[in-house]
Amino acid sequence: METKPDARGRFGAFGGRFVPETLMPALEQLDADFEKAWQDTAFRTEFNDLLREYVGRPNPLTEAKRLSEDTGLHVTIKREDLNHTGAHKINNALGQALLA
Repeated sequence: METKPDARGRFGAFGGRFVPETLMPALEQLDADFEKAWQDTAFRTEFNDLLREYVGRPNPLTEAKRLSEDTGLHVTIKREDLNHTGAHKINNALGQALLA
């Protein structure tokens, strides 16, 4: 699943960009630069290669059998904690580093 913000930076009725107004021009420039770079196959390939080889993507999905039994639901956990850096933040950092 991939969701993108609307023109105002909001994700439907939820979320958005909650930053000081003084940062908005820089964020808008970053957004425009990323969208332009994303159209470049070489950029996209390098980004995806870094995610796979450096970060450890794609993350494994782990079935939570006991939680599924306890809740009567099928529960699957996406293991962000298994990234080499231990968090999702590296995804954003890699993209920004490639743009720099």
